[in-house]
Amino acid sequence: MSTCIENVSLPDLPSETTVAPELAFKRVLLKLSGEALMGAGEYGIEPSAISGFAKEIVEIHNLGLQTAIVIGGGNIFRGITASAKGMDRSTADYMGMLATVINGLALQDAIERLGVQVRVMTAISMHEVAEPYIRRRAVRHLEQGRIVIFVAGTGNPFFSTDTAAALRAMEIQADIILKATKVDGIYDSDPVINPKARRFDQLSYLDVLQRGLKVMDAAAISVCMDNNLPILVFNLTEQGNIKRAVCGDEIGTRVGN
Repeated sequence: MSTCIENVSLPDLPSETTVAPELAFKRVLLKLSGEALMGAGEYGIEPSAISGFAKEIVEIHNLGLQTAIVIGGGNIFRGITASAKGMDRSTADYMGMLATVINGLALQDAIERLGVQVRVMTAISMHEVAEPYIRRRAVRHLEQGRIVIFVAGTGNPFFSTDTAAALRAMEIQADIILKATKVDGIYDSDPVINPKARRFDQLSYLDVLQRGLKVMDAAAISVCMDNNLPILVFNLTEQGNIKRAVCGDEIGTRVGN
């Protein structure tokens, strides 16, 4: 008996196969400043800006990357600024933490409108709007394919959201901190003021601390240094840079040993 099959039409195969880019990391922590959500404004949240960030975050999520986010609150309230003007520092810092919750909920909404599940986890209990931060639960959410947004900093005054990012990254065992800023890396001076400022491709943790470079605060850098957690500082405002960062492209400035 013949084993040939005749007159059977096969579906057309695509002429080119689209291959997803290779990820350089399995799990990352993205640090977003609150100011980034202002867009071109001077205060608050610009819907078009947050929608743009949400699309880029969903794009890397859809590549299979486990994505956690720490978000600041400087677009609404900066505790350290209010403290400098006479407000009690602890009170001012708690107010700043609440600002990060507002931003986290806004980002959650923008991402979920794109069809991806998000969990907001807060260091200050507010059960009606966000889950309490529990490390094992956060890791489980990531393993289940959900994006996790950490808000309210560490839950303690006198610590910045940069320090919160370093702590959360270590707790969830992230491969790297992606520090998204408005400039394309770390410079030896302010590139806005000094057009001859030199950008670094790589720096050690000690270089950052000894030079007093404004990357993250000293506490955050120390946590990363003690645990050998790399930091990549890159320009958030250039579309596609988040994807380039997670795919290992040479952008921004890398801080490590």
